[in-house]
Parts: sequence; structure tokens; C-alpha cells
Amino acid sequence: MSTIRSRQSEGGLPVEAPFHEPVALSAGDAFVITPEIQKVVERALAYLKAGYPVHFSGPAGAGKTTLALHLAAMRGRPVMMVHGDDEFGSSDLVGGDYGYRKSKLVDNYIHSVLKTEESVSTLWADNRLTLACKTGDTLLYDEFTRSKPEANNALLSVLEEKLLTLPTKRPGGDGYLEVHPEFRAILTSNPEEYAGVHRTQDALMDRLITIKLDYFDRETEIRIARAKSGISLEDAKSVVDIVRGMRETGLVRHGPSLRACIMIARVTAQQKARPWEPAFHDICRDVLIGLSARVIRDGEADLRTRIDDLLAQHTHAPARKGNTVAVEKPATTEVMV
Repeated sequence: MSTIRSRQSEGGLPVEAPFHEPVALSAGDAFVITPEIQKVVERALAYLKAGYPVHFSGPAGAGKTTLALHLAAMRGRPVMMVHGDDEFGSSDLVGGDYGYRKSKLVDNYIHSVLKTEESVSTLWADNRLTLACKTGDTLLYDEFTRSKPEANNALLSVLEEKLLTLPTKRPGGDGYLEVHPEFRAILTSNPEEYAGVHRTQDALMDRLITIKLDYFDRETEIRIARAKSGISLEDAKSVVDIVRGMRETGLVRHGPSLRACIMIARVTAQQKARPWEPAFHDICRDVLIGLSARVIRDGEADLRTRIDDLLAQHTHAPARKGNTVAVEKPATTEVMV
């Protein structure tokens, strides 16, 4: 999304230095709007218009990033994207030295006298937060809690005092940058119990308006599954009911999420499989067992048993007998929407 260009010089030759460009987003028709989603979007837009940063927090696969991208597109401003990383430092947000410029002067005007002079200066490059603050872009900081808390300290003064503190060695700078009045920030995060997530500082959380997201209601998940795959309404209902049933078993710590619905729906559409066919059952088992690897009890055997029961319940297949599942096409009329 953002590109990196480089330009340093050593003796007049080009060398490397990072350069970032914002992304232009536009709200598309593919985004599924339901009353539940519309309420969240309206609340978040109101907070942004009032000048406050919005923080979407929720489990993986709850649609946080997609919602954040849609919200950023609705603002109509360029977007700077940042993805949280455990290796991040403050320079990854603000900027830093990315090379040097070396010049050498040789003066041999008088043949008996040789005079040489060398100078070396570092080259500073602004990073995404600084650029967004300069031009009033929307900063979309995805999974910001995957960065260490100290890496995000620069956000504190940006969000509260509307000033970005910068190193005094930065060329043409006096140690701080006034934040553009159109600058806004949208952040996303997973719950703290997720692996690789850091507990963020209270001072930063106090500056954010946090909207807690959970898995969507059944009708919303059905609409999204259909929009992302093109399958029929009846097939989408079967897919969503199987995934939601698996979610409610308590066999797994997190999920399976809406991503599982989309995976199953897309592969089903590509394979032209129907819910009562063995191919559909194989797709469901592969996706759900893979996404549900962290089980609470007895391992994969319980998962497979529960998946087979859900398949029998929601695909008109007969109940499981022994270690096999008999699947037959039901004597019903297919409903196409």
C-alpha cells in the first residue's frame, strides 16, 4: 500500500532512504452494511469528527481492520497504514537517520599544494506518523498492541496536545511539529490474552474512544458470506450455522470467526459443492479443524465429532453412525436468491 523510495548520495551518487506515500481509499459497494454495522460506523464517525481517535477492540476475525478501512475511506482523506510489530521502535513511527551524505573537495589549484576537505552528514527521513501529522492524513494503526508500549509513546502528545515531539537533529526542525487539524487516528487491537499482544499504557488508552466489537449476529454473517462468495442464501445459512455452532461448543478458546464462513463459502462456490455433498463436508472439516487448533479438551477427536454432528444437523444429512457420516441429497427444492 505504501511504497518505499530511496534517495541518499555519496559523492553525488544515489543511495537509499525511505519515503512513504499515503493510500487513497474509497468506500466501495462490496462493504456489507447492516443495521448493526451502520450503528458502529455512525458512532465511530461522530467521534472522529469531534477530533477523537477511535479504537476498535475485539477477537480475531471480528472485522476490525475491514471496518477501520471503511471508516477511513468515508473520511475522504489519504490514509497512512501502520501494522504493529514487536520489533517496532519510536523511529518506525516518527522517523530517523537512514544513511548519510559524504562530500569530498580536492583543491590542487596550485600544483605544489594539495588540499582536501571531507564532510559527512546524516540524512533524516520522516516516517508515517510524522507525514500524517504534517498533511492531515488518517493514520490507520492496525494491531497497535503488537508493538511494545514504549514504541507508541509518540502518540501521547499527538492525540492530546496536538504536538509531535521530534529530535532536534532533524533538518529544518525546532524539536516539535504542530499536528494538522484534519489529522485523525483509527487503531485496532486484539484482546490482551492473545499471543504476541502487549498491554498498552493507561495513558494511551485514556486518550482513545474504544468500541468493543464481537462476532456479528447471524443475519450479518450470512450477508457477508454471500457477498464475499456469491453462494445462494440457503447455502450461506448452512455455512454460517455450522461455524456458529462450532463457536458455541466451547471446544476452542477463540472462534472460529467470520473468516471461517468466508473460507468455506468461497471454496464451496469455486468447487460448486452443495451442503449435502461429501466435498462440502470435507471443506468444513479442513477449515474448522485447522482454525480450531487450540482445543480445551481431548484434542482433535472431539472437534471432528462435533463438526460431524453440526454437518448432520445443518445439511440435512442423516445422523452420524459409528465413524462415518452418510450424506444424501435431500428431497427438497433448492432456493436460489
